[in-house]
Amino acid sequence: MPETIAAFEGTCVVIPCRFNYPEELRPSVVHGIWYFNSPYPKNYPPVVYKSRTNIVHESYLGRTRLLGDLNARNCTLQITRLSPELTGKYYFRGDLGGYNQYTYSEHCNLEIIDKPTIVTPPEVVEGSEVELRCVVPDNCPEMKPIVTWTNHEGLSQYSVYGQVEEEGSTWSLISMLKFLPSRENNHQELGCKVNYINTTFEFDAVSILDVKYMPRIVQTNSSTEVIQGSPVVLVCAVDSNPLALISWLREDDLLYEEVAGSLTLRLENVTYLQDGIYTCVAENIYGKENHTLALTVMYAPWKPIVNVSVIAVEGDPVTILCSTQSNPEPIITIFKEKKLMKTVVYSSQLALEFSSVTHEDDGEYWCIAENQFGQSGSAFNLTIEFAPLILPESKCTAARDTVQCICAAKSNPEAMIVFKLPTRNVTVNETDREFVYSQRTGYTITSILTLRGEVDSQLYIVCSARNLYGTKDQQLQFHHSNSLMWAKVGPVGAVVAFAILIAVVCYVSQTRKKKNMNESSSFMQTENPPVIYSGDYKTPGNLEKSEYARHPGSDKRLLNKREDLGIDYANIDFTKLSTKDSYTLTEELAEYAEIRVK
Repeated sequence: MPETIAAFEGTCVVIPCRFNYPEELRPSVVHGIWYFNSPYPKNYPPVVYKSRTNIVHESYLGRTRLLGDLNARNCTLQITRLSPELTGKYYFRGDLGGYNQYTYSEHCNLEIIDKPTIVTPPEVVEGSEVELRCVVPDNCPEMKPIVTWTNHEGLSQYSVYGQVEEEGSTWSLISMLKFLPSRENNHQELGCKVNYINTTFEFDAVSILDVKYMPRIVQTNSSTEVIQGSPVVLVCAVDSNPLALISWLREDDLLYEEVAGSLTLRLENVTYLQDGIYTCVAENIYGKENHTLALTVMYAPWKPIVNVSVIAVEGDPVTILCSTQSNPEPIITIFKEKKLMKTVVYSSQLALEFSSVTHEDDGEYWCIAENQFGQSGSAFNLTIEFAPLILPESKCTAARDTVQCICAAKSNPEAMIVFKLPTRNVTVNETDREFVYSQRTGYTITSILTLRGEVDSQLYIVCSARNLYGTKDQQLQFHHSNSLMWAKVGPVGAVVAFAILIAVVCYVSQTRKKKNMNESSSFMQTENPPVIYSGDYKTPGNLEKSEYARHPGSDKRLLNKREDLGIDYANIDFTKLSTKDSYTLTEELAEYAEIRVK
């Protein structure tokens, strides 16, 4: 007999049974008894069936009958109207007459079930064909089961077929469902239903699919732009079976990982350092998937960096590079004293190039970088070193007893200014503080030379400025202080003054003629100088040009104080003297008057 046999509650079951005994016994009649749960009569087990009498346990009244022929050594038993309390072990005892009674140790374990068995393979993997089996006991010839599958219509490429299998003297009707599973079938319920013809019996079972599949990222952020300092939340939700190991990476650096269905990466106060490519990677034993996004951190330009504060020599080529960093790329502009020098749009650097710098390029420059998130600037200096330049304001101004010379020079590095008097073989610089005063403004040095006393007409003064890049000499032009007066009075005033002068001269001349005065004085004047320079006073009889008496140790004679010059002076009362016209240089006498304009 089979070790185990199963049947649905309310149906029937046939327990196949065969037995043997020694051939020498040769009993005339063979009887048999089926016991429940014990093979020993002394234990008074419930009698399931007894061939000698119809005395059975009340639980089996009308439910059992022997289908086999005991004389043919067939002890097959049928039990109908099965109920759960009949579940247990069934033993057969043979009665061969007299003392020849044997209880066989072999027994059959009857199982009363209420649903079919659905057998699934150990692993259901997405994309691999799978077969499910619905196993139904078929051990009652009087009742034939009908098996159907339910909730399988949505399966991909499914098919159903059946077969009967015999194993260990028991029979089973097997219905097989084949299909191609997908991740959508995971946790899907598939049913197997059993019916019997002409009965109301219905038994069903449900199997929940456990489909294994590789991870699929179902939710994550797309590439995004954020402003520096903002919080960022990156979510990666994964559909996988079993759960995947989810990892967040920036470039190749692992930031966070966990076995889960979803993983969130939180970034507080993001900076430009967190700008980059972020990847969510999900992996299990069935595969791997990743998703990449770009996190762009927007920020204002950094303070621009200039390669150096440049010092160059005039004429050299110079390139100044101003660079910064921002997102998006900035507009970079270089200014000099609010003057636009160069600009570039959407670039991280700007090169300002000079093929040949001049002293006019010297100064402070600003590099300004800006985008929609802010602005930043840096100042830098371009320092040009150049040879001295004598400025236009350099000149000499002569008054009655004073000559003042200004020499203004611009240079870098600062020039040394020297006043030269070639006719006297004299040089003077600011170390001679009694005569030279200097002041400095930026790259300009201004030296003022003051000479006191009357100077002869051949005197001229040279301004010499020198630094390590060169020397510049320039003869200073003389200007009379009276000429400045006429420039201030203007053309109309000059005409009026000239008319008054003529009238006064005529009046004085007529007055002097009437008085017939014989005293006269002569004045010799050179062509250009506005003041009469003479070293000695000469009498009218000695009007020729006097020679300057040179002698050793007198090279700086003109630079000494008045009392040390050794010059003779004469005070003349012009109201009592007749003069020669100093402009016509004739012997005609004329009256002289001096007009001062204040």
